[in-house]
Amino acid sequence: MIYSLGLMLGVGVIAGIFGAILGIGGGMIVTPILTLGLGLDIKYAIGASIIAVIATSSGSTIAYLRDEMLNLRVAMFLEIATTVGAVLGAVLTGVLNATFLYFLFGALLVFTTYNMIRKLMSKNGELPSVKDDKLATQLNLNGTYYDKALNKQVDYQVENVPGGFSMMFGAGFASGLLGIGSGAFKVLAMDTIMHMPLKPSSATSNLMMGVTAAASAMIYFFNGSIKPGIAAPLAIGIIVGALIGSRIMTRLKPRLIRMIFVPVMLYLGIQMIAKGFGVTI
Repeated sequence: MIYSLGLMLGVGVIAGIFGAILGIGGGMIVTPILTLGLGLDIKYAIGASIIAVIATSSGSTIAYLRDEMLNLRVAMFLEIATTVGAVLGAVLTGVLNATFLYFLFGALLVFTTYNMIRKLMSKNGELPSVKDDKLATQLNLNGTYYDKALNKQVDYQVENVPGGFSMMFGAGFASGLLGIGSGAFKVLAMDTIMHMPLKPSSATSNLMMGVTAAASAMIYFFNGSIKPGIAAPLAIGIIVGALIGSRIMTRLKPRLIRMIFVPVMLYLGIQMIAKGFGVTI
């Protein structure tokens, strides 16, 4: 029991650090570790990761609010779409079998990795948007933040609000279906579709994924997917890890964050797809 508690705490700290830095919530790390590494049924792993997502969001958002890194108006606007998607995804969880869940989870990871590689290869991939978007201006979604790695204030403008809103519905659906917080989709929507810089995209994603996960957490609780003995120590470790990760993220360059993201997500994505086909790598 003591060994299991320490193991869950350790997994939580690691997931919290990476989740806060990358804006992916920790669920995308927790679920593969619990299923592939510890052999836990994916149903209970997803339930635990829903709690992990809420814990990551709680721990990191405190620090990002203090640093004025996240964009509250963007978060609240996009959360409308992602919450509706989360409830729908959670309702459909019992209908879909584990094989499909594994494959969909892995495909999400691989797609996110591809996007990060494309950004790394682009010379202008880290430059904030300078185009004026009328809808974003009307909704007052544009923002500014102080980049500690660059030692300067960065002003940015948000673009393609409808496209980002649509992607957020898909992000919420993935969150409710897989219990992952869908932070990767959220970062993808803000970083690629809406052309926000990576750091505020990651920080804003951390806030949003907690709200999204909370919308579907009650459904997982009542269907018996959440085991307190697993979720509780994970949550404690993740809160500690998220506080550490949020401190680290503000001092990292966006390119380095992407370089951390790529190998971790690619490996886990391939593992999960293989698991869906019944193959162990």
